[in-house]
Amino acid sequence: MRPTSWPSIWVAMDSLAAIQEEVVNCRLCPRLVEWREQVGREKRASFADQDYWARPVPSFGDPDPWLLIVGLAPAAHGANRTGRMFTGDRSGDFLYAALHRAGFANQSEALGTDDGLELTGCRITAAVRCAPPANKPTPRERDTCAPYLERELALLQRVEVVMALGGIGWNAVLSHIEDPPRPRPKFGHGAEARLCEITLLGSYHPSQQNTFTGRLTPQMLDAVLDRARGIAGC
Repeated sequence: MRPTSWPSIWVAMDSLAAIQEEVVNCRLCPRLVEWREQVGREKRASFADQDYWARPVPSFGDPDPWLLIVGLAPAAHGANRTGRMFTGDRSGDFLYAALHRAGFANQSEALGTDDGLELTGCRITAAVRCAPPANKPTPRERDTCAPYLERELALLQRVEVVMALGGIGWNAVLSHIEDPPRPRPKFGHGAEARLCEITLLGSYHPSQQNTFTGRLTPQMLDAVLDRARGIAGC
């Protein structure tokens, strides 16, 4: 599943640790830098006594996974506060509960980086690593952040299934895959596309807009995770 645009010699010199360090120190998108830091200063009242991470958020989970989950971007008062993907907000509560039911997480709660949460066989990343205003990164911001995901995809050679949470995650993965099928696979909940050595699965994002309205239910998310296990034979 190595992207053609990432030369093999670079892959040999790269590492997840190097990517993580570059991510957390990135300041390439002025609008995102300003917003994430502003949120960290002007805290939500319920978190007024907490120190916000207010930096780009690195990926989290098993360093040699067979399942990679790709989200949109950190939430302003979730991962932008805690410093860990899908941690500290309602979306994360929904996602990690499902991962716990499916046997990927050792616990169902994700409160902070010191809560003891561990993932097995699964890693979580995102198309954009900084919290964007209104949860909407610009196309240019998505393009600027894309190399981080591309490099992770190149390194995670054991991945068999990539699960995209939402259309932006789906399209981000497709943009880095060798010889994507034509016509371009369309995103949808339960959508499935075979891409070289991996299978791309789609799921609605576990945002409150989807979970509170019933557009995404626990059973629907469980079904996609079950499908991922079936594809990998796990």
